[in-house]
Amino acid sequence: MEIAWGRVLPVIVSIIIIISIAILREVSKEFAAIVSTMPINIPLGLWIVSSGSSQDELKSFTNALFVNIWPTIVFLLIAWLAIRAGWRVVPTIVAGYIGWAISLWLLTQARAWFGL
Repeated sequence: MEIAWGRVLPVIVSIIIIISIAILREVSKEFAAIVSTMPINIPLGLWIVSSGSSQDELKSFTNALFVNIWPTIVFLLIAWLAIRAGWRVVPTIVAGYIGWAISLWLLTQARAWFGL
């Protein structure tokens, strides 16, 4: 039986990151924040898409990555503002995801409207 590394590796990396953040937060909040914001899914996505894809398909994928990072930045901005305002974690995450979904929808609509 062959292991599907494209499916297994993201899970393993995610577990390692969660453990690292739990350990690092005791040592340094700054290092824990750096690990939390590391581009983990991007390299994995590049790796998966690049196997069996042409350079043009990979170029298209990286263009989409660049555009679609902005809703994630909106999520982070909302989370930052909510925590600063004294919100608890669960409402902060919910608000962040609502903002992410709305900004992703708006981005999709703008891309369709402008033909991007």
